[in-house]
Amino acid sequence: MSDNQPKNTQQVVLCDMCTEEDRKPARKTCMKCEISMCGQHLQVHLTTPVLLQTHPLTEPMALGGTTKCPQHGKLLEYYCLDDMTCVCVSCAIEDQHRLHNMKTFSTAHKELMEKLTGEQKALRVKTDDENVSLEKWENTEREKLSHSSLRLIEAVTKIRDVTLTSIRTSVSARMVALKTCKSSLQGAQEEKDTFRFLQMYSEVNRDVEEAKAVDLRKGLPPGSNRDKLIQAIQLDGEDMMEQAEHFWGSLLTLVDPDQDPLSTGPDLMFEPQLLGSGISLSKDNQRVFYNDWIGEYTATLLIGTTQPGTNIQRWQVCLSKDFDWTIGLCDKNSAKSLKNGPHYGLCCKNHQLSSVSTDECFDASSNSRGFVQQTEAGRKFHISYALITHQGDEEDEEAVLRLEVVWNSVASSLSFFRRSGLHRREEIVTIAININNQDLVPFVQLEMKNAQNSANPSQIQWKCHCGRVYNKEANHYKQGNGQIMCQKNCHCGEILGGRFTEVVCELL
Repeated sequence: MSDNQPKNTQQVVLCDMCTEEDRKPARKTCMKCEISMCGQHLQVHLTTPVLLQTHPLTEPMALGGTTKCPQHGKLLEYYCLDDMTCVCVSCAIEDQHRLHNMKTFSTAHKELMEKLTGEQKALRVKTDDENVSLEKWENTEREKLSHSSLRLIEAVTKIRDVTLTSIRTSVSARMVALKTCKSSLQGAQEEKDTFRFLQMYSEVNRDVEEAKAVDLRKGLPPGSNRDKLIQAIQLDGEDMMEQAEHFWGSLLTLVDPDQDPLSTGPDLMFEPQLLGSGISLSKDNQRVFYNDWIGEYTATLLIGTTQPGTNIQRWQVCLSKDFDWTIGLCDKNSAKSLKNGPHYGLCCKNHQLSSVSTDECFDASSNSRGFVQQTEAGRKFHISYALITHQGDEEDEEAVLRLEVVWNSVASSLSFFRRSGLHRREEIVTIAININNQDLVPFVQLEMKNAQNSANPSQIQWKCHCGRVYNKEANHYKQGNGQIMCQKNCHCGEILGGRFTEVVCELL
């Protein structure tokens, strides 16, 4: 080894074992001995197996109490990967780090260096692939927005021109009436002969009355021309609104990519854990049906994926107002009985929302563990279900809530958003999650409001689409006032007791 002194004397650490007259630059520092050694005095540590294994060596460093634990006063020998800090043996086996991922300095150095090298490669590849350039990014985004705004301008211009062109003829005719009246008045006022004035007065009076009836603010008069124009405006207006929605969505997505409308792929589906007899699933397991016959109207379903190794981070569900529900994350092993396991989510009962979070507790007296459900104080939310009109049937309106759930496993948070329209996204609540090595999976729990007990036929009710409720006794149906229905139909014409099926929950 060469003991030549480096040029930068400010960074030189001298050997603690050399004489004061001839102290050489240190090559290593022993953290256990708390001394720095030159190449000559280092040989003992390098050639003695016991010292080599038990005395950690580092690059030369000025020791100032940094090698010992401030809490226990012992030598720092391990590195906690979870908290990213150096700890002593007492910290590692007794205190707050005892359940953490611990490594020796050399092992931690090697693993973390490999991790940084991998991340460096990934960043280099990402930079090379995307060719990150602010100017290029701005030009790309500006071109997208310009194309979208241009189509919007074209749609607005078209509907403007169609309207103005069609109305111009009508307004022109009204302007002619005003000009005719002006000319007639001028001619009558210039006529000096009494007889001729009286003869032309009736015609002049008619022109004046027609001019007085003219209203330039009015549109086209009733008739086929107006009907055709209204139809054209409606068609062009739909195109204009579509382009405006697209442009608006492009701006929102640029600011917040999560505003982008989400569509569930074929890889997501419901996995039933508990399914009442009155509930069924579609063939693709993406829709939950309520079947209107005697049965249990409850269900607990997981939201799974057919692609192994993928992690569900964001999904949307459409929920019916006729069911109470809870949606969020639960422990996979206790999904069939949520009361016995941790779960986090948003709960809806009677249109009242509340966030639910369970924490694990330990009962020292019974030496057992349990889960305590906590509803955040004051965190209740009133919601209204968005009315969705099915295309082609203006009378068919179904009250549903379109809910988006975002699970951020890194930040340990679960967020819920209400979706209304293509790009409308309103946050409801965000819940902090205490994972504790739980195997959490997305779930949905459904329960029919005021569901009847199928084991007691005297309590069976039938609700018609029109809203009327009938009680069934033996083979007869009674109204709420107790009157027995002699006919087999409801007042609206629906067959009493008729079965129908509707979608109450759907992955979007």
